[in-house]
Amino acid sequence: MRVKCFDESHEKDLEAAINAFLGSTSSDIIDIKYNVAIAVSGEEQIYCFTAMVIYSPKE
Repeated sequence: MRVKCFDESHEKDLEAAINAFLGSTSSDIIDIKYNVAIAVSGEEQIYCFTAMVIYSPKE
């Protein structure tokens, strides 16, 4: 079993990164964990979109 972690500042970038990974592997996908974190710095909101793909490489 293996994991691949993704970290992007926009949800569309995260979606593209995960889709690229899924399209490039023939592994069995076990699960995808998704999380969003929001921080405030002054008047700016900072978003962090993360995901962890848990997969099993085919032998």
